Amino acid sequence: MKNILLSFGCLFIYLFSIAQPAPRPYGALPSARQLKWHETEVYGLIHFTPTTFENKEWGYGDADPKIFNPSMFDAEKIISALKAGGLKGVILVSKHHDGFALWPTKTTSYNISQSPFRNGKGDMVKEIEQACRKLGMKFGVYCSPWDRNNPRYGTSAYVEDYRNQLKELYSNYGELFMSWHDGANGGDGFYGGQRTTKKIDRSTYYGWDTTWAITRKMQPNANIFSDIGWDVRWVGNERGFAAETSWATFTPVPVEGESKTVPGQLDDKQNPFGTRNGANWVPAECDVPLRKGWFYHPEDKDKVKSPAQLFDLYLKSVGRGAALDLGIAPNTNGLLADEDIASLKGFGTLVNESFKKNLAENASITSKETRGKTFSTQYLKDGNLKTYWASSDNELTPTIEFSWKENISFDLIRLREFIPLGQRVESFKVDVFENHQWKKIAEATSIGACRIFYLQQPVSTNRVRVKINASPVCVTFSEIGFYKKAEL
Repeated sequence: MKNILLSFGCLFIYLFSIAQPAPRPYGALPSARQLKWHETEVYGLIHFTPTTFENKEWGYGDADPKIFNPSMFDAEKIISALKAGGLKGVILVSKHHDGFALWPTKTTSYNISQSPFRNGKGDMVKEIEQACRKLGMKFGVYCSPWDRNNPRYGTSAYVEDYRNQLKELYSNYGELFMSWHDGANGGDGFYGGQRTTKKIDRSTYYGWDTTWAITRKMQPNANIFSDIGWDVRWVGNERGFAAETSWATFTPVPVEGESKTVPGQLDDKQNPFGTRNGANWVPAECDVPLRKGWFYHPEDKDKVKSPAQLFDLYLKSVGRGAALDLGIAPNTNGLLADEDIASLKGFGTLVNESFKKNLAENASITSKETRGKTFSTQYLKDGNLKTYWASSDNELTPTIEFSWKENISFDLIRLREFIPLGQRVESFKVDVFENHQWKKIAEATSIGACRIFYLQQPVSTNRVRVKINASPVCVTFSEIGFYKKAEL
């Protein structure tokens, strides 16, 4: 009888170890389109209008369309260079603040059909979109709400023009992964031939709730980017990095004296950090130009960011749970300059080679707090972001240990929470076993979609542990990896 009871007890323990339910979600959660956005990690924002030919950073809206004549334009060459740089998506500035549309829109005569490009029969949005589809890159559009050329700007009629422009872009260029909306609004311009200044109330003029309802209906998989974010928020600077602590959840705070939180009327000082336990899942985008500015300037030839600089930005953007949006500027020929291509290629190679081999693949991984076999530690090294390890409900400070038969050498550590269940960890550290004792080599607060540490000196050891110091609920990880940075 005693043996029978013992057998039943063992069977119960075994079944319990297999059949524990999945952890409950915690806090605001990402949508399906946001999860795909997180997977994109690095993408480009292409600026190319008559402003390029004027050698200006912002066009005034008065440039003659005839100057827009990139005689050597080749969309596939541009997109190929971006793909070599490790970028996974492209957002084309289809209309910047100058109001010049890169497609033959019906909403304004100030568009590409009035230029010599393709003998007035061109559609640059279509050419970039088709090149992206061919080369396996995601495609998105930027359409500036400010229009320094349109005489109707400042009136309700222009808002309808703008919405119709979005409808054209949403209808004619396939599925979009992003719809990007700049925060610059109102000011001086040409406005149909009259140099003047037009001011608008940013909180009400565009009727964003109505405008973005069009996006949701026509492009349900497109992430909406704006200053305070609907799907993706601006990180608060144009230098390409998020804060050391960066939460994907966010509750926008209005500027002092205002009651609304709309683009142009919020306190964006919190954007680099996000909001712990914020109302919505709104991760940060870190935008930065590859060159000194967003548009091509021949005098900036020596101011292209190096692969090493781009890798540092990658660590401080993607490596802090955000995304890196890299500004790309074709030259007047309609191509990328050689120095831009070389830098992108070096950056892409550096990232790819550095993270090609996860040294955890050969490790034995253990944790006393594992949530049964269904959530095994083996999922931490399988390279699949849809599988994950989890601790039991009452285990809020678990420890995961990695051990190898021989010493390994690494200087990069990458951790990924299983974000479909929320951003959970609030504090953690990484230790290595050295000289018969544990030694801390890294610690931080937030993790989220991705957290990367770069150690200034490589570590050689055969034991590493990740210790969670604080979490309000049980912990989930889809990946923990150790890597060696490649040489340029």
